[in-house]
Amino acid sequence: MPERKSKFLIPAIGAVVAVVGGVAVYTYLFKGPAGDISGALGSAKLVPASALMATYISTDAQAWSKLQQFGTPEAQKLLTKSLEDLNKDMFKDSDISYEKDIKPWVGGVMFAVLPPSTIKPAQFPTPGNAAKPPIKLQQETNILMVVGIKDKLTALNFANKLKSQKGVKSKEYDYKGEKITETIENSRPTYNVVVNNSYLLLAPEKQSVEKAIDTLKGQPSFANKEGVNNLLSKSVNLQNTLAQIYVPDYAGMIQQFAAANGQGKAVPPQTLSQLKQVKSMVAGVGVDDQGVRVKAIANLDPQLSKFQYQNTPAKILAQFPSDTFALINGNGISRGWQTLVEQSKDYPEVQQTLQQVRSQLKLANIDLDKEIFGWMDGEFGVGAIPSNQGVLASVGFGGAFVFDTSDRKTAETTFTKLDDLAKAQRINIATRKIGGKDVTEWQIPQQGALLAHGWLDQDTVFLALGGPVADALAAGKSPSLDQSDTFKTVTSSLQQPNGGYFYLDMDKTVSLVNRFAAQGRPIPPETTALLNSIRGLAATATSPDKSTSQLEVLLALKPSKN
Repeated sequence: MPERKSKFLIPAIGAVVAVVGGVAVYTYLFKGPAGDISGALGSAKLVPASALMATYISTDAQAWSKLQQFGTPEAQKLLTKSLEDLNKDMFKDSDISYEKDIKPWVGGVMFAVLPPSTIKPAQFPTPGNAAKPPIKLQQETNILMVVGIKDKLTALNFANKLKSQKGVKSKEYDYKGEKITETIENSRPTYNVVVNNSYLLLAPEKQSVEKAIDTLKGQPSFANKEGVNNLLSKSVNLQNTLAQIYVPDYAGMIQQFAAANGQGKAVPPQTLSQLKQVKSMVAGVGVDDQGVRVKAIANLDPQLSKFQYQNTPAKILAQFPSDTFALINGNGISRGWQTLVEQSKDYPEVQQTLQQVRSQLKLANIDLDKEIFGWMDGEFGVGAIPSNQGVLASVGFGGAFVFDTSDRKTAETTFTKLDDLAKAQRINIATRKIGGKDVTEWQIPQQGALLAHGWLDQDTVFLALGGPVADALAAGKSPSLDQSDTFKTVTSSLQQPNGGYFYLDMDKTVSLVNRFAAQGRPIPPETTALLNSIRGLAATATSPDKSTSQLEVLLALKPSKN
């Protein structure tokens, strides 16, 4: 967004940003006024129907106060100081106080993104620069804010106080019976109007406020736009909802953003075709007993969506040891590969790359489609496991790839060919028993195995980076990852069944990061304090039907010890 627009939040809008922007960054200690998520529909009735998207931020004190139950004392102190510094910077050289002047009257806040309404030339050819090509015209996206007014008298007092601030100039003019105030600070205008004594409309462009007034007077609104009412009323099933985002036309929004930020460059037809798979989307952020949770629901076009979703049984989690600190699991890599190959037909660059990879592997007598991805038709898991032994001693962890397959014969052929390639490079190939299982290793003298592979059961094969990781997988010693307290805490509240997990154990990850940081630049204390407040991160996706896709992300936080 251009600089003038990105800094239009002054001083009235800046005050609101101190409320909503500050809470997004400094979440633990915020206490805001009432203005829960149910107010989104009322705000949307003042937003023009042309809006590309809207975000509604709740200022419900009860919802935000839920965050106070999380965080270490160090993090609490850090965030308190940061919030204080933010408010000081926002209201620098003024006597405006958030607690006294802003908090008492602000209800919920809706940010609406309107289409570009102006085209501004950066340079026109003149006799003096005729030899120079003119810079392309730049479209700018407009922002409209709809701020709920909880306490009308306090809001009026704030408005009067705002006008009296040093260096702030204001003037008023009438538009269709509504009084618009133009406020100028540092040569940057901001336009605002109070409607029905219940909402404050603000924007950096006069046209945006005027369009909102047109909407008030009867022009189509975002709320009654086709499909939007359903989005606004659709619950993403969150506790203590802090914010929700509404996108009624996903492909159209991307097109408009591309035009605004790419100097009018259109989205390629092939890309637009992919974007149109998603019709609309609603997403929300909330807080519950586990931490901060994000949910998104996408409305899909089943005629355009080519990927066939399947639930993942999650049985493969039992193959990973409990100290696995990062994991991605899912189902049917072969189906995803087939979809990619099919869609690559519309992208010559991608198709060319695929052909080059196929040709390179063919020189080694390996079929990319059949012998690399073709047999990966079951559940899979990719994990990171701590280890300080052998070739892993310097990095502190290794990787594990586990695949269920219905085509063991092809998988065995693939690994045999890979072993033959390693032998041709004079890598020592050896076989040893681990937990009663035959494991093939690529060995490095005096350091152990660089890579190992073997079968955990009739249908499950693994590939391990590092001998110690192969030991952990093949030995199958309990407890397994799915029995880990941290894993269960971080993932148990996510939707089930699902298409698989992304999982991160923050304590183990931070320990590893600290190990590397000790060898170079140490992690700043502020960053360490924040990371130590996080238990883990988990995400999953589900698809209850061909027209719906759901994403859920949980930032699991540690309870406060205060």
